[in-house]
Amino acid sequence: MKEVIQKEVMKLWEVEIIYPISDSLWEVVPKKGRMIVIKNEKNELIPTRTVTGRPMCIDYRRLNNATRNDHFLLPFIDQMLERLAGHTFYCFLDGYFGYNHIAVDL
Repeated sequence: MKEVIQKEVMKLWEVEIIYPISDSLWEVVPKKGRMIVIKNEKNELIPTRTVTGRPMCIDYRRLNNATRNDHFLLPFIDQMLERLAGHTFYCFLDGYFGYNHIAVDL
């Protein structure tokens, strides 16, 4: 199974979907595995959506435990549209929280 995972990781690296980070304190893919590889009908190990349509899975519970919760959640789109009703152009710039833009038919 280790060879299947190594082959899949190398495929993703070659097409620049993933890349190595040597100076990071984060552990994105835990060293003890935690990556699920599924067997298909032919008893082959499949780590991606190739034959079975099932994705390669990574257990992010340790990463989630280290991540801070966002206490500044974005409002629901229906709440934003209600507040924007009657205006012709909608653009919000905020240096701290980022940029939101909603396209509206005129």
